[in-house]
Amino acid sequence: MRNRIVGDSHGVERWRGQSVSRIEALSDAVLGFAITLVIVSLEVPRTFDALLGVVRGFPVFAICFGLLALIWYKHYLFFRRYGLEDGITVLLNVILLFLVLFYVYPLKFLFSAALGEVRVTIDEGRQLFTIYGLGLSAVFVVIVLLYANALRQKRKLELSPLECHVARIAMLDACGYILVAGVSIGIARFAPAEHVLWAGWSYGLLGVTGFVVGYLGGVGRQRYESPRLTV
Repeated sequence: MRNRIVGDSHGVERWRGQSVSRIEALSDAVLGFAITLVIVSLEVPRTFDALLGVVRGFPVFAICFGLLALIWYKHYLFFRRYGLEDGITVLLNVILLFLVLFYVYPLKFLFSAALGEVRVTIDEGRQLFTIYGLGLSAVFVVIVLLYANALRQKRKLELSPLECHVARIAMLDACGYILVAGVSIGIARFAPAEHVLWAGWSYGLLGVTGFVVGYLGGVGRQRYESPRLTV
């Protein structure tokens, strides 16, 4: 497979992970298993009431599937960009997979409660938002560390200035998730009882952080990129 080269020496961007490594194969299997854990039912419904139960659980499954797919995509981008298999990358990847598996059930329970499928008290809601926020933060802290490890090896990887910019923007994007999760945890722990639900609504701030990161990423890319060439 040929690398796609963008611009001159300052604006080169290419994929280094040209084939699926054993790390990625294991990660795909674990993430697939995590998705299996949130499936609404492992058996074909035998009654109409059972079928309705499956249908009612579909929105929760769809949300959880979307979040796990987001993590998979960010994982995919990292390994396509750098193809790293050093000890630190392996360790961080194992931690990431552990976190994903550990937080599957809190993830499903949270959205089941949000959609009214289960009932929780105010105190339970505080704990639930805290557990979810800590899990989300931990996942994106690992992503930040993965990119920091890639930048640490920029000479070995021969990263162009554009690729260094892309890595920093990816770290900034992950920091946006960590920041919003921290805001949610703060609301969950300290807000009055009537405002606890704002711990969930606060995740709408991800739209703001995503816009800011996208803008900064686009500005930086324009600075480094020049007309495209393919080799």
